[in-house]
Order: sequence, then structure tokens, then C-alpha cells
Amino acid sequence: MFSKNDAELKKMGAIITTREIQQQPELWHEAWDNYQNSKTEISKFLDGIASQTKEAVRVVFVGAGSSAYVGDTLVPYLQANGNRHQFRFEAIDTTKIVSTPHDYLEADTPTLLVSFARSGNSPESVATVDLAEKLVKHLWQLTITCAPEGKLAKHAEDDANNLVLLQPARSNDKGFAMTGSFSCMMLTSLFVFDAKHTDHQKAIYVDQITKMGSEVIDREAEVKKVVDTDFERIIYLGSGGLTGLTREAQLKVLELTAGQKATMFDSSMGFRHGPKSFVNDKALVFDFISNDAYTRQYDVDILNEVQGDHIAPVVFGIGVPSKQNFDGQGFTFTNGNDQLPDGYMAFPDIMFAQTLALMTSVKVGNTPDTPSATGTVNRVVKGVTIHSLD
Repeated sequence: MFSKNDAELKKMGAIITTREIQQQPELWHEAWDNYQNSKTEISKFLDGIASQTKEAVRVVFVGAGSSAYVGDTLVPYLQANGNRHQFRFEAIDTTKIVSTPHDYLEADTPTLLVSFARSGNSPESVATVDLAEKLVKHLWQLTITCAPEGKLAKHAEDDANNLVLLQPARSNDKGFAMTGSFSCMMLTSLFVFDAKHTDHQKAIYVDQITKMGSEVIDREAEVKKVVDTDFERIIYLGSGGLTGLTREAQLKVLELTAGQKATMFDSSMGFRHGPKSFVNDKALVFDFISNDAYTRQYDVDILNEVQGDHIAPVVFGIGVPSKQNFDGQGFTFTNGNDQLPDGYMAFPDIMFAQTLALMTSVKVGNTPDTPSATGTVNRVVKGVTIHSLD
């Protein structure tokens, strides 16, 4: 896909999605530069919050769909690597907050609402901000969005308690599926909240993940070989924050094939407790293998177990080489090592999953740039009624 010229991709209805996946390594460097340029402003904003409260601030990552999965991927990592004296991290879908606000918004708890939004125009995203402003007494907001003209970005103007971090312009994906917007918003959040690693270390990680992301592009033939398998189901597994990433990975397949391939996601450990029934002789099983030596054992265990069942035609590990490795099939990044924290490992992992979803879309005869032929699913969700809260 990545080696095809623009004319070929246009004919396939895939030029936008293909190029937006392909450009992500460049965008990650751009996101790093943006963070460096905004670092003083970010520090001043966070220090200002700390000066106004003595207790740990509740940081709530919110979004819908892919934007929600940013938070799902981040929170486990930040629980171990964020500033836990200053923050406690949670991820809550805007769809949950809008429909049941009193279940999730705590009026008397100092809260930093972090909104992830590609366009900033999703009804649930706008409504969540409105509800939080009405219900939470001590509220600050960080708006991480790709669209300066979006409703969320515009709403934050002239609000000293709402800092906007705009993502690289090209991350405002024009394709149906979120790709660069997902990865850039997540990466920027790591820059802001990963307190364990210095800027020097983060710069090294950015260099690593861009090389690993480029490796997916260069080795697309290996991904194509997997896609050429006769399959009907795709299963993604992972541990910790990479469990959250499995939700995004399987969603790309559902979106780009318009549901023509069935998908499932779960944790490596949780998969045995019923969901493993989904495995049949037309299932592909993938696991994002952790770089944490202890956790990695469980990822390798489930891969070995599923391979030993001799049911799924493809059992596939995605990761870097380490002391303990899966002996079966896999995509092993040659430019990475097991010292890369899982929070950053998520980026080359998701590029692999995006590429596989793109190729699967083409395989089933769909057009990745406009995959929903019925129009019942939209790039920015439609048909949502926001009811007033008395």
C-alpha cells in the first residue's frame, strides 16, 4: 500500500488513509517540537493548579471512540510513571459521562478534565465539558485537539483554567478512521504527564518509535502476508496499557471493513475466562507483547497456549526481542529494544494494527477512506440528542 503511487491509491479509495498512516513518524517528531515550544506554558498551568489545592487532583481523560481509547491506553502507564503525589489518573468515555453524569463527576473533588478530540465537534465531547463546568466546583481543563476551529478549542479561548494543546495540523485526519490524531494526542499526553522520564529520555524514545514506525512501512510485505491468510475473525490481546490499545486496534478493523470482519479485544490474562471461545480455524490472534519483564511472561504464556491448541491458523506476537520471546510467528521490531517503556511501545504497535486494518479493508473490497457505504456511521458522530440536565 505504501509503495503505491497516488493514482493507484485514489482508484482504491485509499489514498487519504494510507498517507495518514504513513506520515505518523514525521508527526511524532512534530508533536515533540510542539511540546518543547509549549513546555513553559504547560508547566505554569500545572503549577498553578497545584498551588490552588493541597490534595491530589483527579485527572480525567475523556473522549469517545478512539479518543476514549487514548485514555484507556495511558492510564495504566501513568499510574506507575506519572506524578502520583499531584495527580490520580482515570479514563472515562464522554458517552458515559453524558448519559450518567452524577455517576462520574465529583462535585467536591478538584478535577483536571483532559479532553481528547480530533475535531472537537462531537456532541458528547462538547456536552461533557458543559456538564463538568456546571457540576464540578474546582475544575481545570486541558484540551488536546487537532482542530483549532473546533468547538472545544473555541470554547477554551480566554479561559485561564483551560489550556489548549493543538496537535500537528496534518494529524487532523481527513480519512474516516482516526490514525495520526489518535497517536499524536496520546504522545503529547505522555510528554505532559510522564514524570518518571526526563526530556532527554523522551527525546530518545521519540527517535526510537519513529524508526520503529517507519519499519512497519518498510516491512509492509510481512503484514500483507498475514492479511492474505483465509480468516474471518481478528483478536487483539495485551497487558496493562497495551490492553487499552487492543480496543483501538480492533476498532480500526471494524471501521475500515464496515464490520465485514469480526473482532475481539481482551487482556492476555483475561482471555482465558470465556472470550477464548471466540477462537476458531478462521481466527487471527495477535498479542502486543509487553517490555516489562514480569508482565511479558503472561503475554508469551497466552501466545504459547493458543498456538498449542492448534486451532487458530495465525498466532502472532508483536514486539521487540528480549530474554523471553514467543517462538511462533510475529513482527519483531529490529530498531527497538526492551528498554522502551510500554507507554511508548504503543505507537509502533498501533501502526502495525492500522496497516493490517487498511489492508484488510482493501481485501474485502471496501474503500478505506469512505468505508461506511450505508452512511450509518460517520467521521464525526451524528444523530445524538443531548438532553438538558435540571
